[in-house]
Amino acid sequence: MISLPVQPPPQEFGAIFDADTKAAIASGLCIQCRGAKLLCGKDRCPILVRWDFMMKTAPRIDRIDLDGSSPPGVFVGRFGYPKVFVGPLVPPVHGDTEILDSPEAWIGHSMDEIVDFRAQLVRGMHRVHVRDVERGGRIVDGTRELALGISPADVEVGFARKPHGRVILDDNVQPFGPSAPLRRLDVGTLKADPRLDRAYSDTDLKAKDAVLDLHSRGLPVSKIQRAFSVGAFGLEDNRRFVPTRWSITAVDDTIGKHLRDQAKGFPLINEIRVYEAIGFDDRFLVVMIPRPWRYELIEAWYPNTLWNPLGREVVMFGDHEGFEGRTTYASIGGCYYAARLAVGEALVRERRQAATVILRETHPGYIMPVGVWNVREHVREALRHPPASFATMAATLAHLRTRLDTPMERYVRTSEVLKHVLYQRTFDDLDLLEPGRIAAASPQA
Repeated sequence: MISLPVQPPPQEFGAIFDADTKAAIASGLCIQCRGAKLLCGKDRCPILVRWDFMMKTAPRIDRIDLDGSSPPGVFVGRFGYPKVFVGPLVPPVHGDTEILDSPEAWIGHSMDEIVDFRAQLVRGMHRVHVRDVERGGRIVDGTRELALGISPADVEVGFARKPHGRVILDDNVQPFGPSAPLRRLDVGTLKADPRLDRAYSDTDLKAKDAVLDLHSRGLPVSKIQRAFSVGAFGLEDNRRFVPTRWSITAVDDTIGKHLRDQAKGFPLINEIRVYEAIGFDDRFLVVMIPRPWRYELIEAWYPNTLWNPLGREVVMFGDHEGFEGRTTYASIGGCYYAARLAVGEALVRERRQAATVILRETHPGYIMPVGVWNVREHVREALRHPPASFATMAATLAHLRTRLDTPMERYVRTSEVLKHVLYQRTFDDLDLLEPGRIAAASPQA
């Protein structure tokens, strides 16, 4: 198993990062960017470059030919778009490797274990135009077959050179191991998932409809994202490869919007609820309030965490939407859409509606990026368990103070949804307030 390096103290970071990077970290820009938008103006994220260096390991693969059981897994890159690298993820082992690419099954595993899962996956890279879904050749065809597979498949690959031995880290995408250009790809006996195969074969079915149908049939979101990335869905002439990073958020957003629209037609929940989950020193409090649909994700990053490594204060950031949703991309990024999907699933499952605020408090034990699955699956985990229930917002806030280290006053100041409930009240809201504030809010007061 890979042993994760210990997070160095802030003074050690000072010797690693230049003045511009330190300024970006101090301003909270890194929490907004997370290595994806390069808002600091650099060609590569300095924080992720540092982790790339620290995660270098002795190459497990010291040859140009490799065989193993793909989970199955594939990856589509984004650099060079519209000509991108497409290819399989292959470990140097045979057998049941499904856990290596199944984030829905990772809750309860340690960060060391998850990085070890992913570090085994060698990425083969084949350059292709995003529109050449059906004309990309044998390697592209084999990659698509894997994306539609229902179980691990034996794969043989030939590389143009030995794979580089390091673990790639990203805040949106699950980590993966060494990579190298492909010369050949041979896929053994493979059983396709009939649900995915049906969607792939229907060239008159729009991609959105395929995604929603597959989710309604119980297919794991990660498998839908994988097939979406290799252009397996959509009208025949519109199919294209979608970089894995983009496909994850596109699928989360598509499903989340559909679930939101369904939930808006259901009656309100009957009480205020607080759900909770903790993993990787990352704490999630999900607050549901009996109000029409609103949604918000607020994150508090403590000093010496991944995106706040030099800070002396907690940096807080959030995004929200009202009843009609939002028209701009959430500045928090993919985490916003991953968590919203989980909230929508829970409400539709119960056939109820609520305004939901997720408070994410990230402590120093969260030392490296593992992908937005972490947010989706921990919010799902929280919502699988019975909540604490409250009759008033005063009692709710008192409970939250016992579960969070950052003062609730900061969360309320940051939160648009909590402020809306507390300070923009209607007569329907009066039963959520403590008796003294009900009197103060009455017409006679």
